[in-house]
Amino acid sequence: MTTWVEKPEGGRGRGPRGVARAWAEILIHPRRFFTNGVAPGDQAPGLAFAVLVAVVYVGGLLAVHPELILGTAVVPILGDSTLLTMVLVGLVTAVVAAPAGLHLTAAVQTVLLMLTVDDRAGVSETVQVVAYATAPCALAWLPFPMVRTVCVLYGAALLIGGLTIVHGTTLPRATVAAALPATFVFGVAYGGLWAGETATALAG
Repeated sequence: MTTWVEKPEGGRGRGPRGVARAWAEILIHPRRFFTNGVAPGDQAPGLAFAVLVAVVYVGGLLAVHPELILGTAVVPILGDSTLLTMVLVGLVTAVVAAPAGLHLTAAVQTVLLMLTVDDRAGVSETVQVVAYATAPCALAWLPFPMVRTVCVLYGAALLIGGLTIVHGTTLPRATVAAALPATFVFGVAYGGLWAGETATALAG
């Protein structure tokens, strides 16, 4: 169950200003954020953060590369209305896809941590680490394959670093534990694999 602690022991603010400050601090001072900004049992702000990042990413893609989402086998144009389809895509992302994806990824990450880290933090902290690691992907919709590649690689690095700090483990163990979730979140969901192939083709 997603919980909201009114006065967490961590250092996060609430509301839009708190989200903006968290986003900036994750990108600029990730070690400080994961040390002070992840509060036991308080995963609701992390969920809200991950949903917002996903909505911004999908909204950006719909603005610059709608063909990647609309009119596909997964998302057909509904009622011959592109606008209606865009609105529904945004709603499904916010209400279903992003929350479900976050909790599924966190569940897999928890199992992998159980296999690699003996003394670790709780499930709630894992949810928060996965959620906040997506911060760079708020910019991954920009129509430059290299920018998306940098965003997803930084996101994967944040996931590994966050697990290392929050669960008090070593970098190699965190890397092994994060490999599969990072591939799913940053390689598939945020298009890192596609961006990497495109960037490589352009460079060649």
